[in-house]
Amino acid sequence: MNQQPRKKPPLSNEAQLLQGALIPTFIVGVISIIIFSIVKGISGFTGALLAQAVVLIYFLVHIFVSKISRNLDPMSTMALAMFSYFAKFLLLGAFLWVLTKYTSRASIDRTSFGISAIALTFAWLGGEIASYLKLKTHLPLPHDPRTN
Repeated sequence: MNQQPRKKPPLSNEAQLLQGALIPTFIVGVISIIIFSIVKGISGFTGALLAQAVVLIYFLVHIFVSKISRNLDPMSTMALAMFSYFAKFLLLGAFLWVLTKYTSRASIDRTSFGISAIALTFAWLGGEIASYLKLKTHLPLPHDPRTN
């Protein structure tokens, strides 16, 4: 019997964006954890690890919102996007307040957290932009009334 290998179904746009963003973020995350573990010790390790968790959660919510708003009308999509943005902003602010108020610098190094979070954010956004540019999305253009 000659069986042909099955073709994998194409990934959704969200899955392609997620895959394109996770790979560079994971690489930068591992590098930052290693560097800050060597430079700052256990507090650098926990700071870099915590930054990776925060950045991943923050951007995974963005992918989730884009997935659930795919078939909504533009006004609902904008409302959901604005709600998720402000909710993430407020929750991140509350998290950073709790982090500074209830943890010591000896347990979580703030510099390691901040530098790692910035590097991870750039890695995520760069990977997501690169993945988006590879997508073959077709945007519907409005009808030009002059062509009638």
